[in-house]
Amino acid sequence: MDTWEILSATAAAIFVAVTILWLVSLWLKDASIADLFWGFGFVVIAAIAYAMGNQDLRGGLVAVLTAVWGLRLTGYLCWRNLGHGEDSRYRAMRDHHQERFWWVSFFTVFLLQGTIMWIVSLPVQVGQRSVQDLGPANFIGVAVWLVGFLFESIGDYQLARFKMDPANKGKVMDQGLWRYTRHPNYFGNALIWWGLTLLAMNLSTGWLLVSPVLMTFLLLKVSGVALLDKDLSNRSDEFRRYIARTSAFVPWPPS
Repeated sequence: MDTWEILSATAAAIFVAVTILWLVSLWLKDASIADLFWGFGFVVIAAIAYAMGNQDLRGGLVAVLTAVWGLRLTGYLCWRNLGHGEDSRYRAMRDHHQERFWWVSFFTVFLLQGTIMWIVSLPVQVGQRSVQDLGPANFIGVAVWLVGFLFESIGDYQLARFKMDPANKGKVMDQGLWRYTRHPNYFGNALIWWGLTLLAMNLSTGWLLVSPVLMTFLLLKVSGVALLDKDLSNRSDEFRRYIARTSAFVPWPPS
């Protein structure tokens, strides 16, 4: 199998998956299920790419690390979101488009997310066809992935534990990793994709850096930091003070 066959197979699989997911969302009247598929979609892509690739050490590492990240994220989001109804972002879109939302959501939510998923996962796919031996940069990638995975998973755990205590309702989470960055989970997510890309690429595939660059941009400017910080700044003076003293993304001692 060549690279284009892998890319075509994963694109077709993701298109079918998001279409089915969209139909289910119409039945449930809940577009939030798109978020639950985000991590698992990468697991699907990794499995297909590995099955069609060289099945060597590099490909196995890329597939396993992608699956570990994707399955953990999917499990966490299912635990956090199921039973809470449609996310406010999608409710706002539904109110805006009203009777058109059923078909608009296919393009602006499901197909868009599937397309971004396919682009971000390019290292996971192309890395399965590498013919060069692993070098120092690749092993550095594994280390970067591990740091990112710890930041994301520990950050999620600390926030979930904080929210489970009724005494913390309405309070600012500024403990643990959240003392040094307002978004340790997003910072960790970005590192995961920088790490996977360093592991997957070689001297001839430097263009794969488009994956972590895109993911970092989305986390900083689109669906992550910018969106949540806007919400935080509107809550209370305590949240605004937290924003003023705490790094937005890269961990840093509070000012």
